[in-house]
Amino acid sequence: MSIVLTEILKGKRSVALSGHIRPDGDCVGSCMGLYLYLKENFPQIKTDVYLEPVADCYTIVQGTEEIRHEIEAGTEYDLFICLDCGDKARLGFSATLFESAGETLCIDHHVSNEAFADFNHIVPDASSTSELVYHLLDDAKIGYACAEALYMGIAHDTGVFQYSCTSPETMEAAANLMRKGIKGDEIIEKSYFEKSYVQNQILGKALLESMMILDRRCIVSYISQKDLRFFEAVPSDLDGIVSQLRQTAGVETAIFLYEMEPHTYKVSLRSKESVDVSRIAKYFGGGGHVRAAGVTMKGTVHDVINNISGQIALQLCGADSGETEC
Repeated sequence: MSIVLTEILKGKRSVALSGHIRPDGDCVGSCMGLYLYLKENFPQIKTDVYLEPVADCYTIVQGTEEIRHEIEAGTEYDLFICLDCGDKARLGFSATLFESAGETLCIDHHVSNEAFADFNHIVPDASSTSELVYHLLDDAKIGYACAEALYMGIAHDTGVFQYSCTSPETMEAAANLMRKGIKGDEIIEKSYFEKSYVQNQILGKALLESMMILDRRCIVSYISQKDLRFFEAVPSDLDGIVSQLRQTAGVETAIFLYEMEPHTYKVSLRSKESVDVSRIAKYFGGGGHVRAAGVTMKGTVHDVINNISGQIALQLCGADSGETEC
């Protein structure tokens, strides 16, 4: 569905922005990019952004200290815009604002998104929600801070422009944002590549204890609550581990799990060419993209790995035989 943002904003006095739980680079970039754009170009509209606490690396973007982590009693908005969020449940604490808003708009690129808002701009082929936001804005009115945020979001969801979702339009959007004077190399270094000592330690453990399965075409690793406590790490310190696993030569699919609470695991999936991990995540109640998806699952770690790898095996077998199923 094609939308005109200025038309949706007409007559609105208050707007809330939010994204998915455990916000990643694209979620933060798209939310902050649109927030900064609205603050600068629509000062008559009260605009607030609601997200769970963001990783330190994303605070390179201006305005992140203004993010709200709680909702004051009785707060309602004329318009609620959810970004980079495939379903209402993944809004987390801000879902109550979605329910009470006068109108709702969803801007997203998850193939699993079922268009749950009043207005929906869902483009599964887009590299990132940040790229979608860029194309909805007036380029001439995009300021420096907005450009930084959107560039960061695009860079993160494209794996610094190396994933297959990177299109010529993606590169053109990034180039136009760079023309605003932003330091693209610094944004990428500080928010994507730079890791803390703790992050490097726990990455090392994940790599050292990883396992090759399915005839070495799948790699899996797991971090327990005990590991998190030992390294004094938080879930955001695990960002990027699954992508590092995916880079292993000969591997088609990577699985990374961490224990959120006893017998509950956050599963991240990445693939290269043959496996649609969004199908697998959706099968177990999650969602995402063809090459990057996630789901929360319960059981023992062995049960979760066996269930996920079983679905991967079906697709690998189908790819080998030319069929969709074995």
